[in-house]
Amino acid sequence: MTAAEREAKEWLRQGFAALQQGRSKDAADFCRKAISAAPQNPDAHFLVGLVALDMNDLKTAARAFGSVTKLAPRHAAAWAQLARLFMRLGQPARAEKALEEARAAGVRDAPVADLIGVTSSMLGDQKEARRWYEKACALAPDSDEYAVNLATSCMFLGDNDGAKRVLETVLGRNDRIAQAQWLYSSIEKAKSPARGDMLMARAGGESAPAAAFLAYAAGKEFEDCEAWDKAFTAFETGARAKRSLVDYDEAAEEKYFAALESAFNEEWAATPRAGVDDPSPIFVIGQPRTGTTLIERIITSHSDVDSAGELQQFRLSVRRLAKDGGGDRPQAEQVASWREIDAKALGAEYLRVSAPMRGGAGRFVDKLPGNYQFLPLILAALPKARIVHLTRDPMDSCFASYKQLFADAYFHSYDQGEMARHHARYRRLMAHWRRLFPGRFLDISYEETVGDLEPNARRLIEFLGLDWQDQCLSFHEKTGAVATASAVQVREKPHTRSVGRWRRYETQLAPMRRALEEAGVA
Repeated sequence: MTAAEREAKEWLRQGFAALQQGRSKDAADFCRKAISAAPQNPDAHFLVGLVALDMNDLKTAARAFGSVTKLAPRHAAAWAQLARLFMRLGQPARAEKALEEARAAGVRDAPVADLIGVTSSMLGDQKEARRWYEKACALAPDSDEYAVNLATSCMFLGDNDGAKRVLETVLGRNDRIAQAQWLYSSIEKAKSPARGDMLMARAGGESAPAAAFLAYAAGKEFEDCEAWDKAFTAFETGARAKRSLVDYDEAAEEKYFAALESAFNEEWAATPRAGVDDPSPIFVIGQPRTGTTLIERIITSHSDVDSAGELQQFRLSVRRLAKDGGGDRPQAEQVASWREIDAKALGAEYLRVSAPMRGGAGRFVDKLPGNYQFLPLILAALPKARIVHLTRDPMDSCFASYKQLFADAYFHSYDQGEMARHHARYRRLMAHWRRLFPGRFLDISYEETVGDLEPNARRLIEFLGLDWQDQCLSFHEKTGAVATASAVQVREKPHTRSVGRWRRYETQLAPMRRALEEAGVA
């Protein structure tokens, strides 16, 4: 080893230590020194990538990990990092290729196996994700993090017994793992409020992330036992903890929704545009926790339709094709440039980047609820696509989100007033789209669907231009993966237990109801 190589090794040691201690800027300085001393050292470029990830500089991270794969083509960790990065950048085809390289390189480290599992899950391949999580657990049997990921994949695949076994193992060796407690509560029906009491007692002494998991878990336990007052206290505690962790700018959202209404107006709607005449996409839109997964399962029980999951691809295609690319400017300032996007180019780009997520059937469902924001662009880019919009009672819709702990979305849902005002903005925007594009999408009611399934399912399938198949009524028996917050519920027969659920908490939800009324929502 040369003197320069020894020097680089020392800089790298200090760099990795600095990164582990949360000193990203110091780590970046050590990276520069290491690369200066040994520019062909793949570990130096790998550390650059990790530091860039820590600083959320995705493009620099991608370049760094790309450099590693050029210097060391069988560097499994770099390929695995690239795969996840490509998914975050909305490039699933490149992610698939990077995963192939990672697997071919030979995976002997648990973190790499876990990362391949995470990216496989992002690609919608839950069976492959589970296989890699199992490998990660085999390589690091004492890791709670990898075991929780494995349990989650079991839940997505409908294997609640498998998830329960994994979680019992985790909690058996360390019952302080808050996320494991939360997952366990979601799949195991409580028979008494005792466990909920224990979880709430612990939540009081934990950090905000752990307190959120524990309090939401307790809320589910109390609801199972119909201890309604305790349940609401738990949900409120969890929401308060989660709200302290997220950055939600309500004023910016208000400006964004107003910009959408202003940009996509009568003049824009009346201008002819030539999109891509491909009838394969089916968009299911609305608010979370309103039955979008239920409707997707009904549709994808049909033999001619596959589920592509909740895709970010349309939003990312819009950003790529906008003249200014969006950058880091507020969304409200980006909307004007969306008006000028070429419809045919947008349709073609969306179909290209969503292709790896589709199955072999002729049609596919993109079930990202928030695509309602892009409805005019969807209609222009893909005029033969079908759009299904879920509606639900405003209070039930808002409360269903308020009592749900989401992974990394819907930041408006952790405060009663913010949740209600967001819902009002969404309803106002949908009313605007309905005026501009009459008959171009189907409104379908959650309450009517669960109350009288067959006529509503038949109306849905007819709107999609499909022949009726009886298996569309047996969606709860479907074995495919469900990677959403509804993973447990959609495997049940349709029921009306959630209709009017908010009335159990009518007094506590007075601020939410008042905010809706003040915003003009009945």
